[in-house]
Amino acid sequence: MATTSHMFMYSLTIQPPTAITQAILGQFAGTKEQQIVTASGSKLTIHRPDPTQGKLTPLYSQDVFGIIRSLAAFRLAGSNKDYIIIGSDSGRITIIEYVPSQNRFNRIHLETFGKSGVRRVIPGQYLAVDPKGRAYDLVSAGSA
Repeated sequence: MATTSHMFMYSLTIQPPTAITQAILGQFAGTKEQQIVTASGSKLTIHRPDPTQGKLTPLYSQDVFGIIRSLAAFRLAGSNKDYIIIGSDSGRITIIEYVPSQNRFNRIHLETFGKSGVRRVIPGQYLAVDPKGRAYDLVSAGSA
């Protein structure tokens, strides 16, 4: 008689990250209003500035399974909204968009470029984007 495992595994962050490590500015909702996207360790949050109160209002927050190492905004030619590129410790680069009608982030593309973990020779620490949205550059701090 075959037995099957009924084990389930969960990843639970007991205390959410508080220090903001990366921040980008852009028109992520597709309107002329600007939003701010912040990365705090394993948490990605989009904020709307409120000039009347002088505060940032969080619109949506998403926990990610990993550590966000780099963050950049870019706009495709002919588009009316900005997209977000995320470099993480998983050895992958992700392009996402904010969908205001559903109030969530939507993954556009996911590309694996290296091994997981924060390694010196694996790219991911520094991310640069062409202002016209044609290319991005992802490099490491290590030497060959």
